[in-house]
Amino acid sequence: MAFLDDAVLDSGLSALTGISSPVLHICSAEPTSRSEALSLSLGNKTGITIGSPGDRTGGGRKVTISAITDGEVTATDEATSWAIIDDSKLWAANDLSAPQNVTDGNTFTLPAFDIGIPDPA
Repeated sequence: MAFLDDAVLDSGLSALTGISSPVLHICSAEPTSRSEALSLSLGNKTGITIGSPGDRTGGGRKVTISAITDGEVTATDEATSWAIIDDSKLWAANDLSAPQNVTDGNTFTLPAFDIGIPDPA
């Protein structure tokens, strides 16, 4: 069986905790680049909080993105994905736990969620 110490997994997740100006975007599809995240964006929240690495349910390590209660909606459509970017790159993206219809000018909310790395199989 393969083994990686938690410190190895934490090093990978520390890249996320070290982002100086993270911005979370809700998107109409899952982006694969920063420019695509911006073009698919339906809204955003600056200054998101990314927690320290910790144990992941089922093994491995994770960071938690804090809940968002006041994200700014900038377009009307169905948000299906989220993306975390900074000034230079797309750091992470995935599907929302549940798609949500959003309307330009409103706010959006998201519950806290985890980004994790599983233990090796």
